[in-house]
Formats: sequence, C-alpha cells, structure tokens
Amino acid sequence: MIRSQALRDSARGERCTLNIAGFCDYGTDTTVLAHVPFFGGSGMGMKCSDLQTVYACGSCHDVLDRRKRVDWLSDVDLYFYAGRGIARTQLRMIERGLITVKGAKE
Repeated sequence: MIRSQALRDSARGERCTLNIAGFCDYGTDTTVLAHVPFFGGSGMGMKCSDLQTVYACGSCHDVLDRRKRVDWLSDVDLYFYAGRGIARTQLRMIERGLITVKGAKE
C-alpha cells in the first residue's frame, strides 16, 4: 500500500482529471486527491493506494464517492471516468516529477 503526503498535497490547485460530464465544475479551488475504491485494494474502512487516485473537484468527488446519486450515470460510465482520471492524474504526476518510471525515455 503506497501512502505519500507529497502525492496527496499535489492535488492542491490542480485541474480535475475526472471531468464527469454535467457535474465537473472545472475549478481548482476544491480539488483533492480522491481514492478510486472499485478497482481493488480497498476494504471496509481502508483506502486504496495513493497511486489509485484522481484529482477531483468537489462536484466530481461527490459523484465518485456516491454522495451524489446520478440516475443516468451507470457503473460502467463511472468506471470509464475513473480509469481515464487515474491515467490523466498519473501522467500529470510524472510530468511534475512526483512519480518516476525507471528506464523511461522522453
């Protein structure tokens, strides 16, 4: 289980990488590092790894954590947004030097 305060702090001021259509506020003032629990690695009262995360604005975070129910958004749709968001977030973290990939070439 990876825990990193640097990764958690990196969300401050970032753009949302979930961008859930109809909900994303595209602002940076409410962005947090949100854990994506449904890809494994989490359980009752336990968050998944800090690598299994997205930069989420407050509105998208509410949808991801299911505090806000959306009738038209299926689980498959939410998995798409979450998977895309994880990829976008990790790329942004690599660009910022927060994650390094051994042997990677630019």
